[in-house]
Amino acid sequence: MRSTLLAIAFVLQIAPTPALAADLSIPNWAKNRDERMPATRAAHLATLGSPDWVDAGFRGQNVKVLVLDTGFRGYRDQLGKSLPAKVTVHSGRKDRNLEFKDSQHGILVAEVVHAIAPDAELLLANWNTEEPETFLDAVKWAREQGARIITCSVVMPSWSDGEGNGPIHKRLSELLGDGTKPGDPLFFSCAGNTARRHWSGTFAPNADGFHEWTAGVSLNAISPWYDDRVALDLCWSDPGARYRLEVIDTETGKPAAGVTYREQADPPASVARFIPQSNKSFAVRVHQEKGKPGKFHLNSLASYLGETRLAGSIPFPGDGPEVVTVGAVSLDLKRASFSACGPNSPRPKPDVVAPIPFGSYTRSQPFSGTSCATPQGAASAALCISRNPEWTSAKVRGYLTDWARDLGPTGHDCETGYGLVHLPALAPAPHPRPVR
Repeated sequence: MRSTLLAIAFVLQIAPTPALAADLSIPNWAKNRDERMPATRAAHLATLGSPDWVDAGFRGQNVKVLVLDTGFRGYRDQLGKSLPAKVTVHSGRKDRNLEFKDSQHGILVAEVVHAIAPDAELLLANWNTEEPETFLDAVKWAREQGARIITCSVVMPSWSDGEGNGPIHKRLSELLGDGTKPGDPLFFSCAGNTARRHWSGTFAPNADGFHEWTAGVSLNAISPWYDDRVALDLCWSDPGARYRLEVIDTETGKPAAGVTYREQADPPASVARFIPQSNKSFAVRVHQEKGKPGKFHLNSLASYLGETRLAGSIPFPGDGPEVVTVGAVSLDLKRASFSACGPNSPRPKPDVVAPIPFGSYTRSQPFSGTSCATPQGAASAALCISRNPEWTSAKVRGYLTDWARDLGPTGHDCETGYGLVHLPALAPAPHPRPVR
């Protein structure tokens, strides 16, 4: 059932723009947007196979989809436009502020779902990123609301051991169920844009007790993005081990000023946060405080690392076996350089991939990253459920991976999973026989 995608068939590269431009018109409220975008979106949807399903009447109706995110600032302005006219919202924060963060990230995710499954009912929810319990509460709320699909494009590396284990994964798995019961929702997670911001391997100390990233190199250079807060998350599996993370000012060779450190017991982790100064250069080093040398993962958010390893770069929640993990491929069907890769879990990761970028009516720039790929998988699942409402989550998950278009080596691979999300063409409805 899984088919191989031939390069000559990739519609985004060969479809003639003039013919596609007639397929979609630009809404009056979006006249200020790039006029090429509707044609691009039509071609994009065709690669997923979704137009055939939508034209057949399977538009996500009677399917509730939760967009679990942290950025919904200004979502009301998009109601009846890039979003449905009505959405159900919930904030897991103590202040109940869905728009706490100045970001449209969650709106863009929701727009992708709505573009692919226009009749799906959308739920929007956020949580406090410092409190895992609020994340789990949002999932519980979604299940109580009858959500069949959950899509999350936010990563929290220190919330697991990097291998799909830990108490938060356990609780999430309990909330989702095993996928075989009618009320079990299907959770889609991004693989993360962390491929070039990750290192994993076994602790290898030098004479001073600091880990060597490569032979003779104990300082891993940090390249911050502008003046954004840098987040470094070190996690591991062995509860008897302890590793200490330290940010160094490379000019002085001493610990950098203004860095906040935090140690975490379950799952074990060491994290560092700091606002970089533009005239400073930084690096990170790791020292083992106790226990036997073992495997660890280091993820960097809002900065690049000098020493990286691609394998095992998928963070929470995508490293969990209970979720469907979605990576990203570019328009030429190659893994996006930033799209994180497995193995990270008892289950093969990532599960599938989807193409990026995706044309947006919410803003002038297209939406990209694994954040954009994930809702494409979730919305495709919503179409499946609208056609087959009796299907369990496990059935839908198997259907999507079975029909994925293989992009790499035959079968699953750790860069593109089982392949590109693609719904098969629907057989035409049979013509009724005339009564004689």
